[in-house]
Order: sequence, then C-alpha cells, then structure tokens
Amino acid sequence: MRIIDLSVPLEAGIASDPPGFEPKITYLDHQTTAGQVTGFFPGMEAKDLPGGEGWAIEKLELITHNGTHLDAPYHHHSTMNGGERAITIDEVPLEWCFQPGIKLDFRHLPDGYVVTPGDLEAEFERIGHQPQPLEIVVVNTAAGAAYGEPDYIDRGCGMGREATLWLLERGVRITGTDGWSWDAPFSHTRQRWLETHDPSIVWEGHRASMDIGYCHMEKLTNLDQLPDTGFRVSCFPFKIRAASAGFVRAVAILED
Repeated sequence: MRIIDLSVPLEAGIASDPPGFEPKITYLDHQTTAGQVTGFFPGMEAKDLPGGEGWAIEKLELITHNGTHLDAPYHHHSTMNGGERAITIDEVPLEWCFQPGIKLDFRHLPDGYVVTPGDLEAEFERIGHQPQPLEIVVVNTAAGAAYGEPDYIDRGCGMGREATLWLLERGVRITGTDGWSWDAPFSHTRQRWLETHDPSIVWEGHRASMDIGYCHMEKLTNLDQLPDTGFRVSCFPFKIRAASAGFVRAVAILED
C-alpha cells in the first residue's frame, strides 16, 4: 500500500488566500511557556522543569477555509437539493468521505477557463472510465504547481455549473481541486462580469449544490502524482458544529 498526501500544510506567510483571509499562527516555544506549566503547581519554578522547558503550543487565527478543507453545501447556499436546508460540515455523510477516486488532468487549460460537460466527457473518454456513484473526483489544474506563489489565487481553470451538475447527476458527491476555488478564479470571473453583467457566472460551480447537494475540497496538492484511477481517497473533515467547512487531511491510498 502507498499513501500520497493530498493536503497542503497550514502555513502563515505565503500566498495561500486573498488578503485578509490568510491564516495567522503564533508559535509559543518551550521557554516561553515554562510559566504556564509551573502555574498549575504552587511553589514550582521553571528551573524545576527538565531544561527549564514548558510545552510547545501554537495559537491559530483562522477561517474554516484556510488550508486544505472540505466545503459543506451550507457554504454554497442556505438550501440544497431544490430547497432543502443545506447540511453543515458536521452533517456530511461519512460514507461520502472514503471512496474510490478519479483524477482529471486539466493542467493544459488556461487560467480562468470554465470547464464544460464536453470537457468532462472528453477527459473521461481519455482515461477509459465513467464516474460511478460516490466516487470522488479530483481536478488537477495549473494552480497546483503555483501554490504559495503570489499569483496562486488567480491560477487554474474552474468548474462550471453545468460541468458540476454533470458529475452530480452521475452520483458523485465529493469533488476536489488544487485551486483556491472550485470555480474559476475571481479575478477572471470579474472580467467576465464587467463584460456581461450576468450574475449567474459568479460562483456557478459552487451554487450547483442548490440543485444537488455536494461537497468539494479546495487547496489539494500532489494531484500530479496520482494515476487517473485505481486509488481511494480519504477526506474526513474536522467536525465543527454548524460550520460551512472543515479542515481535512486528504490522502490517496494506492494498493500494491
């Protein structure tokens, strides 16, 4: 068995999110926290601890969409499946989160391109496989190689509404991308909006869950190391009550 890590590390100081949405991490080392430890024990001093050291801990300032994460339908809209209350991340069926995986290679598509059902049909024909219910479909875009670079959030293609529904109508319930968003980068959608003033193009892939509820992962990595098929994906989300997303340590499992 071989395991491929599909998750980026949660890291501050790199271009992983738009300005104002980046994670912040404060690292407290063993010397800094010695007083925290001794404070639990009257009369104890730092010199009484091995090497005068306390514990190492970190303080995080985050949103639930930092790092590799799984979006719940509630993130996309307050309703799903044609009007039902959208489920939150603690309500996502766990059987969705451990299933055979399929990788689609769209690295050749230009940044900002919106993937269509025709693109999906051609790619599934290339790999010689058709999506089955509950299979997890991950999309390798040009964004994967740019993670942490200044233009990361502007890189990669996005999944259009009709392409997303094409997958969902075939029973797929979890998808993923190495881009910042399942949709085309906002910088490119903004240009289309200025030209068309059509609001339906904004977040169109996300909003597909209003018709058929689904989850997707964002900020995956190492998708280029995956075969097209023949692996399983594990992507159980951190359980946060009533939240729109949960951090996930996504991995691919390849059997020998």
